[in-house]
Amino acid sequence: METIRGRMSLDLDLTDFYARLANYNRLMLDLGTGDGKFALCHAESFPSHFVIGVDSCRENLREHSRASLPNLLYIIASAQNLPHELHGRVSHITINFPWGSLLESLLMNDPSLMRGLESVLSPKASLDVRLNGGALSEQGWTLEDGSERIRESLAAAGWRISKPVTMDSRALRTFPSAWAKRLAFGRDPRAIHISGYL
Repeated sequence: METIRGRMSLDLDLTDFYARLANYNRLMLDLGTGDGKFALCHAESFPSHFVIGVDSCRENLREHSRASLPNLLYIIASAQNLPHELHGRVSHITINFPWGSLLESLLMNDPSLMRGLESVLSPKASLDVRLNGGALSEQGWTLEDGSERIRESLAAAGWRISKPVTMDSRALRTFPSAWAKRLAFGRDPRAIHISGYL
């Protein structure tokens, strides 16, 4: 499993990985973590949680991956091909403002993504997905129709999905993500929060 800290990458083997997890009661996975700020903020706020930020673009992770928190790790991987070391261990997944292939996989109910998520989850896992109007528009969907499509895909994969909650520009400004703040002051400051559990 390839991890990153600053400009350095390191292969973390199964023994070392499990040793790092040993003292934590919850493992959170932030898929498509971008620059990793949300994962860092969550690790700082919840020291009893182990937090993993996952992204395929290593350049974005260089700044926040320098943080030396014992409960924080950044992994280089795609959401559609998650490391087998995570199998059955993840208690919570966040997907914040996805775009590109991750958003497309959610919209198309991509079997590789859904099987990958299923493989890493522990029993009674929970999920938070936040979607923004601009990214969905680039994929040819309205915010409402796109979020409903993703809710249907998640429900078909076994998630019990709550009623979606609209996020306005104020909610985006206070969300601990550089991308959320950019969205809040952009041309289309609309987002929807979808949550669910197994």
